[in-house]
Amino acid sequence: MADPHDPKAATLARHPRPLGGDPLRTAPTPVVSLTGMVLNNSQGPDQLSLKRKPDWLRAKVPGGEGYNALKKIIDDHRLFTVCQEANCPNMGECWARGVATIMILGDTCTRSCGFCNVKTGRPATLDKDEPRRVAESLALMKLKHVVITSVNRDELADGGAGIWAETIIRTRESCPTMSIEVLIPDFEGNWPALQMVIDAKPHIINHNLETVRRMYPAVRPSAKFDRSLELLRRVKEQGGVAKTGIMVGIGEKDEEVLDLVDDLLDLTRTANGSCDILTIGQYLQPTRNHLPIDRFVHPDTFAMYKEEGLRRGLRVVESGPLVRSSYHADHQADELSDILQQRQQA
Repeated sequence: MADPHDPKAATLARHPRPLGGDPLRTAPTPVVSLTGMVLNNSQGPDQLSLKRKPDWLRAKVPGGEGYNALKKIIDDHRLFTVCQEANCPNMGECWARGVATIMILGDTCTRSCGFCNVKTGRPATLDKDEPRRVAESLALMKLKHVVITSVNRDELADGGAGIWAETIIRTRESCPTMSIEVLIPDFEGNWPALQMVIDAKPHIINHNLETVRRMYPAVRPSAKFDRSLELLRRVKEQGGVAKTGIMVGIGEKDEEVLDLVDDLLDLTRTANGSCDILTIGQYLQPTRNHLPIDRFVHPDTFAMYKEEGLRRGLRVVESGPLVRSSYHADHQADELSDILQQRQQA
């Protein structure tokens, strides 16, 4: 069993096979080796070192009473969290505050995106009892705001939307004073499946674009930029609170990030207002089998993204090196409390 305190061992346990192929394993043995001439080859003849993180990317080590209490509830109820599966750098801070992102529909994703550290493969049998367990455990946590997400389940006819809807409905019944944010997949453009989630009336519907339009073939080969925009448009068209998030430092340009902001604002042409919340954070390469980091974006640039997003018309922009989709989600909900109260009364 992998040591939970060893990030490398935990990653290897989640990825028994290299994601996307490991070029160092599949490449034929060269006739002439140039390994000794690689300047940054500091960790041995077969391992290139990853880029050194700057000081502003240091995260706190998990621990404390609040962290341990939340971890016990999650473990006792056999729940998955994206915090653990994706090696989120904010897990210690968020769990200590009693905030976590629950992951439903198992821990195995049917897609293999170039940035993601969640295990990929053929998922196990669908757990139809999961909505009950999630709702009961969330009632024990006594949270003000929760985020629920899932892996992609493209092998299912509805992409898992039925489980999604039941989980939301049961959670609303068990936790009537808690606001519910869902981070959903694109359901491969199955709009009746999306409608099941919308009809269950979560307070915030989040679907991450993840990156700019140009980068989709490399970063999200199984997704489509315009399909994800259409999902957000449909949420807004029906009066929902829409949220999305992207990573930077994966190969995009600053002007492309601002173009993406304009794309979100263009939802106003065909829907009931623009996207409400945008999160922007630094991409961190989980393993050498994932897409490499192109750059570490400076905090001043993150501040510029936020300033421009708000100036152009977005209601909430959470932008910073350690920001992830669910980071400060409870605070973001507070900023939209007027809209959320209307959703709770609907």
